[in-house]
Amino acid sequence: MCRSIKRLREGSVAATDLEIREAALQFVRKISGYRVPAKHNEAAFEQAVEEIAGSSERLLKTLVIGRPAAR
Repeated sequence: MCRSIKRLREGSVAATDLEIREAALQFVRKISGYRVPAKHNEAAFEQAVEEIAGSSERLLKTLVIGRPAAR
């Protein structure tokens, strides 16, 4: 499990929902240490993926690329 999580912010090209979810899944796998959770952990695993994907999407939508305009 030493692969890097794909960088989703690539200039003007927006990440797709699928790319965001796949990165969230990879992150949860790294944190939990499980590629596939046991049946009794599936709900917690999936909830973590959804929460991280949502947070990641909000972050990517609110980042300012480049320097903000001078005041």
